[in-house]
Amino acid sequence: MDRSSSSFQLAKASEDGLDWTLQRNCSVTPAQLGICFLCLSAVSLAVGLFFWFQGAVLVLPFAVLELIALATAFLIHARHAADRERISVRGGQLVVEVERAGRVERCEFVREWVRIEPQRLHGLVEVKGGGRSVCVGRFLRADLRVLLARELRQAVRSASV
Repeated sequence: MDRSSSSFQLAKASEDGLDWTLQRNCSVTPAQLGICFLCLSAVSLAVGLFFWFQGAVLVLPFAVLELIALATAFLIHARHAADRERISVRGGQLVVEVERAGRVERCEFVREWVRIEPQRLHGLVEVKGGGRSVCVGRFLRADLRVLLARELRQAVRSASV
């Protein structure tokens, strides 16, 4: 099998097989998000305290409520920042690992019995085999999901991976 970069655009080839790693494109790391939250908190609390000492006592409690809502949103974002999908073809197996919010779901398929087809409902790529199925491609643009499906089919059909 030709493992050149022209053959597989999304996969990385190694001595023992092919790997696809699909993950979110996060422009802000959780540490940077924490620094941003601390800066916003300092400004918001400073404004709340300023108005508290001016006699407007309800501004500070609303500033605290705002910070609680913002912290909740930031925590939800940070929890899913490391979500990823890893697909590997090694020997006679296709292994799919889906990580969401720190939980990893792993499905192993026998290469000869696996089917790869588009999922109609969400436009993802569905990997089926052995009575199980898993959808991948959440972190790819819709036009690249077709390429992912094509590469997976090619890797599964190939006898020398």
